[in-house]
Amino acid sequence: MSPKDPSRLPHEKGFHISWDQIHRDSRALAWRLDGQGDDNGSWRAVVAITRGGMAPAMIVARELDIRTVDTISIKSYDHQQQSEAKVLKAPLPELMQDGSGILIIDDLVDSGKTLEVVRKMYPKAHFATVYAKPSGRPQVDTFITEVSQDTWIFFPWDMALQYVEPYRGTD
Repeated sequence: MSPKDPSRLPHEKGFHISWDQIHRDSRALAWRLDGQGDDNGSWRAVVAITRGGMAPAMIVARELDIRTVDTISIKSYDHQQQSEAKVLKAPLPELMQDGSGILIIDDLVDSGKTLEVVRKMYPKAHFATVYAKPSGRPQVDTFITEVSQDTWIFFPWDMALQYVEPYRGTD
């Protein structure tokens, strides 16, 4: 099966991210966000979009010395199929207000549907992702790496180490 083979499944064009890589890229995101907050460059809080945004948000919060960290839970996937985004859990309104000074972090923006829902809730928040696909880029204020729309990103929390047959041949 060649890389251009139309019978390949969409997720077979995969971009595998290691723990080291997500850590490096999340630190790079923190450095890009440093000094960009509404309060003399500081951020009031970090809000992770669960579940993928939790690891990057923890790293960004540590790097920027932000102690107030919360989550917003949006369900927009069933297995590997996107569905309508639905809010399952939101931070306290007293923390969020209109989003000013709040840094909202996710691992990836794909179609942008998840971030669109959150942006309607908190229009003045700053939205940052580690990775971005072209369809979702308009929903993101800051990101580190762009990948093609047809690439499936495999995050380290979704994988286990195992033997893989060589791409070509078995010699």
